[in-house]
Amino acid sequence: MKIGIIGYGEVGMIFASELNGRVDSVSAWDIKFPDAAASAQQRKHGALNHVQLCNSLQEMCGQVDFIFSMVTASNTLAVAETAAKHIRAGTTFIDLNSASPETKQSAAGLIRAARASYVEAGVMTSVPPYGLRVPILLGGERAAEVATVLGDLGMNAKMVSTEIGVASAVKMCRSVMIKGLEALVIESFTTARKYGVEEHMIATLQETFPSIDWEQQSAYFFSRVALHGARRAEEMREVARTVCESGFDPCMASAIAEKDAWMAQHRQLGTFDGIPAGAKWQAFADSLILANSFKRIKSEKLN
Repeated sequence: MKIGIIGYGEVGMIFASELNGRVDSVSAWDIKFPDAAASAQQRKHGALNHVQLCNSLQEMCGQVDFIFSMVTASNTLAVAETAAKHIRAGTTFIDLNSASPETKQSAAGLIRAARASYVEAGVMTSVPPYGLRVPILLGGERAAEVATVLGDLGMNAKMVSTEIGVASAVKMCRSVMIKGLEALVIESFTTARKYGVEEHMIATLQETFPSIDWEQQSAYFFSRVALHGARRAEEMREVARTVCESGFDPCMASAIAEKDAWMAQHRQLGTFDGIPAGAKWQAFADSLILANSFKRIKSEKLN
């Protein structure tokens, strides 16, 4: 089996390193590859894990029989369209991107028109720390067969439907809850920290939801959104699209996307610089509060 990975980011690198040695070869292509400086970390990782980094998507498609598409949500359809121009007949294209059912259906049409197989995949939680064992739901005519193949590689994949769109609908609906909880925690805990009432507030949460370790869970939420806010915002825009496709107003999904984008902006501005790995949620909240204070001071001076 020869595996190709489109999108050699965090998830792509995790899959590549764990698939190494389980398949005949692993190849990868990423939009950053033409820029030596921007792809330095990816190239180092590829060399250490015996991954062939291709010069183009066309090159990669010409030498693999299974393709994992792992790009940002907004690029899901564009990547499928480009891959369809170069993919070999009989190749299996597994779309792991967080896109709406209609987007997945459109992507499936492009790949099938090129006489290749399309399988949609809904990744049901963050890949770290599960790695290759992250729960994945599959959809499509060959979903059951592909689930068996992936299972033999050590993956935790199962078929939910032979129709395209079902797996992504599950993923998107779940994201409203999970990403929504992240956004709620960030807003609630940061505000509570500002007022100095976080201990009292968390105590009431612990009483209502005793099975959740709010200190630990909140640290995880803050750290993941601080690191991947831009990617989460893109996903939530696709979730909003999914809600629209169902005929409802995506007020919650849209608000979550805005909160994720806000966190991404703070990361770009350096708000979270210096916060170490494994930091408590208070470190992120304090940085946000401090950044907001500077913003207010600057605004007052300008006025």
